[in-house]
Amino acid sequence: MIATPLRRALGNAWILALARGQRSIPFAPRHYIEKLRDDRVRRIVRYAALTVPFYRDAFRRLGLDPREIRTADDLARLPMIEKDDLRRDPEAFVSTSRAGRRSVPFESSGSTGSRVSIRHDARSLLANVAYGERERAVVTRILGRESGYREVLLGYVGGTRDKVYDFYRDWTWIPARPRRLELLVTAPFASNVEAINRFRPDVLFGYGSYLHATARAVAAGAISLERPKLLIYAAEPLSLATRHEIEAAMGAPLVARYTAVEAFKLAFLCEHRTGFHVHEDLAHIRILGADGRTARDGGSGCVVLSNLVNRGTVLLNYRMSDISRWSAASCACGRTLRMLDEIEGRAEDLLDLPNGEMMHPRAVWGVLKPHPEVLQYQLVQREPARFLLKLVTATRDDYARLAPRLARAMEALLGTGTSVETEACAELPREGGGKVRMVVALRSGSDPARSLRGV
Repeated sequence: MIATPLRRALGNAWILALARGQRSIPFAPRHYIEKLRDDRVRRIVRYAALTVPFYRDAFRRLGLDPREIRTADDLARLPMIEKDDLRRDPEAFVSTSRAGRRSVPFESSGSTGSRVSIRHDARSLLANVAYGERERAVVTRILGRESGYREVLLGYVGGTRDKVYDFYRDWTWIPARPRRLELLVTAPFASNVEAINRFRPDVLFGYGSYLHATARAVAAGAISLERPKLLIYAAEPLSLATRHEIEAAMGAPLVARYTAVEAFKLAFLCEHRTGFHVHEDLAHIRILGADGRTARDGGSGCVVLSNLVNRGTVLLNYRMSDISRWSAASCACGRTLRMLDEIEGRAEDLLDLPNGEMMHPRAVWGVLKPHPEVLQYQLVQREPARFLLKLVTATRDDYARLAPRLARAMEALLGTGTSVETEACAELPREGGGKVRMVVALRSGSDPARSLRGV
């Protein structure tokens, strides 16, 4: 292992070299973007065929020469990877190369009730900082400055972002551009509002459902909030109507970053907010219609991802749980990247608790995350203080051993007077698009005026 000072110096050099020109790529001519994309397609396919067990076997079984995969469209010839495939045998998708062996493990946040393990190699994690220049350009344009602004980040302990930041602290000397305050969505809502008002941020960054609840509380007169100049959401979808509602209540533009643990850079809303600009050269997206074929432009379907930059867990032709369609509109911003229209999926309910607090589903995931024996879960609120925790475990013995302990831990999280029963399940009920909602609230959506009374 390289000594830390040298590792940080090399990490910085790699990021700075790659960052040059990143802000211009979204505005580049189409032929240039397509060349970048297809060059990466050919490189990742060769790498997968040589070093990734699943793809070595797949190319041999199909009698397919990796050199025949030359463009992004050719990726459709590869087998479709389902989340259950990855969950059953995650190591089959991890490269046996040095980069793969040394890659950093991440777990999905459980936003669909099913955990998956994904590994990202060090170079792609460092490159992610450089690629972020494309999205930071949106912040710069809206705020009118590169640095010196104040930012609040709303997250949870042990989340993907925490692990990414830990990696960057160990591998880089990248200075923080904004002054930053990190708050937890698991903390009392009222205390977060007070902290935001004291800090007076220019940027408020958080989960979509949390920002929506905050905006509704502002609109209802339940809280008084120092208005930021910019709102950013990630990790959860918001409809166009909901985005407009948030902007109207908060008096600030709302942009988005479409991310997943399987690919950290998928798409983003720019300052004009007319559609999601796809990072085409980093993550190829295909829209799969209900008939199992690639949907025509404008047709809605499942998002199928091919991550073109990660050398840890290699995913090509991987079915996501999100639903979207290509937009035929052009954006006034001048970016030439293709745009997705609305993105549906991973919607999460906030829980209204008997003590008047509001709880984000990531708090529930925090209780279950340390137990890999729990393969899937769903917490159902049957009455204000009565809950059912459905568990899919690796074995019956795992359920018998863990269920009582998890029920007590969940009761401690949910507060005094709550009761949690458990139920062993072979599988969990799925909604449209095959999604599993990890938290089912008594009322869909929260009542911010109730949850924030007394602020």
